[in-house]
Amino acid sequence: MAQLRQRSCADGPAAARTSAQDHLAGRDRRSVDLRLALGALAAWLALLFALGRTPGTLLLLAGVGGTVGGAGLLAARRGVRPAAGAALAGFCVALALVPLAARTAHERASPLHRLATHHLAATVEFTVTADPRLLAATGVAGSPRAAIEGRASKVSFAGRIIHTGGRLLVLAPAQLWRDVLPGQRVRIDGTLRPSLNAGELSVTLFAQTAPELIGRPPWWQRAAGAVRAALRRAASGLPDGPRGLLPGLVDGDTTQLDPVLAERFRLAGLTHLVAVSGTNCSILIGAVLLALRRARIRPALCAVAAGIVLVAFVVVARPSPSVLRAAAMALIALVALAAGRPRQALPALSAAALALLVLDPLLADDPGFAMSVLATAGLLLIAPGWAEALRRRRVPAVLAEGLAVAAAAHLVTAPVVAAISARVSLVAIPANVLAEPVVVAVTVLGFAAALVAPLWLGAGTLLAQLAGWPCRWLVHVAEFFGGLDGATVPWPGGAAGGLALLALGLGALFAARRVGARRVLTAATVAAVIVQIPVRAALSGWPPPGWLFVACDVGQGDALVLPAGAHSAVAIDAGPDPVAVDRCLRDLGITRVPLLVFTHYHLDHVGGIAGMFHNRSVGRVIAGPLMEPASGWQAVRDALWPHRLAIESVSVGQSFEVGQVRVDVLGPAMAFHGTRSDPNNSSVVLRATIDGERVLLPGDAEIEAQQALVSSGADLHADVLKVSHHGSAYSEPAFLAAVHAKVALISVGLHNDYGHPSPLLLTRLATLGVPVRRTDRDGDVAVVAPGGVLTTVSRGTQASTVGLGTSPVADEPRAGWPAPAATSAVGARMAACQLARSVSTISPRGSPASCCSSATRSCSSGGPSARSPPPLAATTRTPRIPSGSAVRSRGRSCTNCWGRRCSPTAGS
Repeated sequence: MAQLRQRSCADGPAAARTSAQDHLAGRDRRSVDLRLALGALAAWLALLFALGRTPGTLLLLAGVGGTVGGAGLLAARRGVRPAAGAALAGFCVALALVPLAARTAHERASPLHRLATHHLAATVEFTVTADPRLLAATGVAGSPRAAIEGRASKVSFAGRIIHTGGRLLVLAPAQLWRDVLPGQRVRIDGTLRPSLNAGELSVTLFAQTAPELIGRPPWWQRAAGAVRAALRRAASGLPDGPRGLLPGLVDGDTTQLDPVLAERFRLAGLTHLVAVSGTNCSILIGAVLLALRRARIRPALCAVAAGIVLVAFVVVARPSPSVLRAAAMALIALVALAAGRPRQALPALSAAALALLVLDPLLADDPGFAMSVLATAGLLLIAPGWAEALRRRRVPAVLAEGLAVAAAAHLVTAPVVAAISARVSLVAIPANVLAEPVVVAVTVLGFAAALVAPLWLGAGTLLAQLAGWPCRWLVHVAEFFGGLDGATVPWPGGAAGGLALLALGLGALFAARRVGARRVLTAATVAAVIVQIPVRAALSGWPPPGWLFVACDVGQGDALVLPAGAHSAVAIDAGPDPVAVDRCLRDLGITRVPLLVFTHYHLDHVGGIAGMFHNRSVGRVIAGPLMEPASGWQAVRDALWPHRLAIESVSVGQSFEVGQVRVDVLGPAMAFHGTRSDPNNSSVVLRATIDGERVLLPGDAEIEAQQALVSSGADLHADVLKVSHHGSAYSEPAFLAAVHAKVALISVGLHNDYGHPSPLLLTRLATLGVPVRRTDRDGDVAVVAPGGVLTTVSRGTQASTVGLGTSPVADEPRAGWPAPAATSAVGARMAACQLARSVSTISPRGSPASCCSSATRSCSSGGPSARSPPPLAATTRTPRIPSGSAVRSRGRSCTNCWGRRCSPTAGS
């Protein structure tokens, strides 16, 4: 075997291929040793079950594992063969749980946790341990939030200073942490609270100030930041999609990746391409070894070169725990493949995974760790056989190995993706088959660009341009497959759903060993894809014929659409989420937006602007007179700049005609100052006329602005009222009465933390006899007028969440959540606008501090908000009539990505 290994690197390609084929053909038919793998798996599952439990419970579980191990060992000595595996599994469980119990007891006794239980305000010094992660959860007015992991070193409160360690999760405005590197020591003020996500192994700090930097990060972190920044500069000349994709493929830097494109990758089953994993590292090291092997370099030099590349990869991708884990997994896989001994590699992989779990038990709940381990296992156990099967069918060796590795990695990581997103992609296999052949070229060229760009930007730019061509292909593949209707199907989320899909996949692999079963499975899979995608697209029933107006379900925000011709529309606001607004426009078939209106600059109205531009052209952009808040105004300017568009201010009396739509500006006459919310009151108020029907669009105008409109004598009559400010209590009764609406639409997020829509507002509309449609209950809502009779068509809330991505804390619908409205066979519900009394609903103030929304696909805080109405005076109280959804909102309604607990991703 030693001679065989030497030949593989030194004697040239012919000898290497011969030795590899000899092994893969089965000349070394010794069985793979699964005992330690089963033990590591048992320890992993035990940790998943045990995280967050008391030290006593953990010790009890560890004792049970030790007892099982001892009993199995005695049975094995008596000749019971399966008992040895059970003994090893039991001892592995005890090995994992005993340190966790000690660690949990230590952390619970630390001063940091005692302070967190009292929710104290404190100044904390800590060291950042990983890159800040952007959250789907948003703060006030939809401002982006980030989660920052660190290790505390000192806490100051009430004039006291305590030196203490412990994990810390900081939740803060994302823009304040954009340039903070891992390894940086910072000081920050905030409120300490117990963790809701990781048991008792960390605390949460809700930041109240900007971070104060102390010293500098380590040199290797600065070097990593410089290399990553140089790669972004080198790729800056590429088109939008490849420009953000290339750094993600090379080093996992997705800061410039279009969120809609990222969603397409997820739907197409290509998420693993933009996540730092052992696959990235394996490609780089494998390419180096292949080149050196062709040059007949000695094995020792091969190993040295591979080690240098490994270190360079870790530096470029940042030496965070996730990258180090990926590198370790890749190293194990490559050593095993180079040695030609997968039976020894699997125990090595199992031992490494078990050691990592003992050192950091929270890895059991980390999807990145699961993907690294599973991808490496697939590389060791599945890929060699598939590569040999492809070679027997005369597929070129390099292409066969690349396809086999990629397909195996996708197969084994699919359960993790399903656990996170609660969906399974039906198009992942063809998408990966078309995408994987160019991944090697992108990774190698992109990594070369990253290393060269800091030293010679011109050469780095040239390499990035070369890598951009295969990146373009990947973008096209993801856009095509990820944009197909029915590309994914629902699947149970959380750990249970992931394990179920894993079991199903293993069963399919076992059955596929027989020719007859393989043919049946292939036929069933092809038939399912062929039936699911076209039939779902044909029967979606959306958009309804002759639609006049659509309120998109984008969560807690506004995104409104008026048809202006074939595949063309006038859009009012862009909601908080690019993925959600793109989904709505794509479902409506909109490819052109001749007129885009921003009523004001709160991020729940402008945060999704990137989705407006995704594969669409935008003509004019108009907005109101007040450029506040500055964060929203700047976000719009930054998004418009690459498209050479400018914001045009409008004034009362202006009109715009786009296709069959006429838009009249009714207000405001001037920007408001000194009111409860100047941006809301300064919203552009529009009246749109289409096919003789009028739609009043007041943005988030509140009492002062509404009173000014009524006093001005403006013609407010309209058939459809888009209710201002998501149905808040700040509404003027005279304004509502002056509209004389036949139907009112409220764009509002499910389980939002503002109490919208207000029961007072709903009662006033009911008194006026105006029926209400709501996006939190009805999903996308369209207004149609067949035969001159005004009618609404509701799509159902699940229609708007199908295929949408999740945050690091997934928010799949849980038991007890409101079900979608009953739908017809084509998935849409017709509802004539009856003059019926609307039912008042509330979001009770007793809601938990943090909950998730299937409408916003994010978590939010239940704390007070600058935009939330104050408690109503006694003279204005209305009866509290909790609806079904209100009652349901009293319970926890979100989990993290493995279905464990509600995560503290609150926007304070």
